[in-house]
Amino acid sequence: MKLATVPHGTSSTAALVQDDLFAPVRALPGRDDATDVAALIHRPLDSAELELLRTRLEPIAGTSLLPPILRPPKNLLCVGKNYVEHAREGARAEGVAFEVPDTPIWFSKAHTALTGHDGTIPWDADFTEELDYEGELAVVIGRAGRGIRREDALDHVFGYTILNDITARNRQQRHKQWFVGKSADGYAPLGPWVVTADAIPNPQNLAIETTVDGEIRQSDNTANMIFDVASLIAGISEGMTLEPGDVIGTGTPPGVAWGTGRYLRPGSTVAVFVQGIGHLRNEVGAAAASS
Repeated sequence: MKLATVPHGTSSTAALVQDDLFAPVRALPGRDDATDVAALIHRPLDSAELELLRTRLEPIAGTSLLPPILRPPKNLLCVGKNYVEHAREGARAEGVAFEVPDTPIWFSKAHTALTGHDGTIPWDADFTEELDYEGELAVVIGRAGRGIRREDALDHVFGYTILNDITARNRQQRHKQWFVGKSADGYAPLGPWVVTADAIPNPQNLAIETTVDGEIRQSDNTANMIFDVASLIAGISEGMTLEPGDVIGTGTPPGVAWGTGRYLRPGSTVAVFVQGIGHLRNEVGAAAASS
């Protein structure tokens, strides 16, 4: 099942997506609180509601797709260097010895970085001219837990979506904890929707590809993660309670602009494809004026 978040009047609504059609959940009786997909984690759609929504489907063309989770309980939780060849290209770019991480490298991105499918990735030359892309599979937590065992970890997953971990490389290197260079407004495109976990029983065999202006820059498979999804969930939950709606980025394959200098520029269109989910597409544009 595909679940999206779309505009609804002056607010937003969770929506059922089927092929090129959608139906807003807030149109159902008693569902006015369903402002995003997170509401459906806390109170899933029942069979009668699904049947009614399927009678109300309308074309999705022309409808904006917002980040499916509008306000995760925490910052977005992300992992660096989770594909061997990306770790290698990062070492070359930094001019340091290559090492395969022996434990996940965790960082976070501010929730204010979120933008949706077709949302604008801001171009601000005063902030960075080293604007990079990182396409990756993202996990949406559905059941809370702390100290989750690896063998139980996938039972805590509500579904999967796509994250583009946009990065200002110069800022990332200047601020050693990465947060500043990865948390600017618009630096976390997420979507276009969440595919529920029952539709992706094995997240470790999904093709992943990133294109810039139609040129393939990243092409890999989630089978090549150093730490798989279950291990990541188990690891981060050792001391931290994961909550419904938390979003975990699982790392990016090789092929980023870092080290090659082929950074994003105004007008660039970057699209991330993950098998079983679809495409997340964004264009680089002017940054919004400060207020």
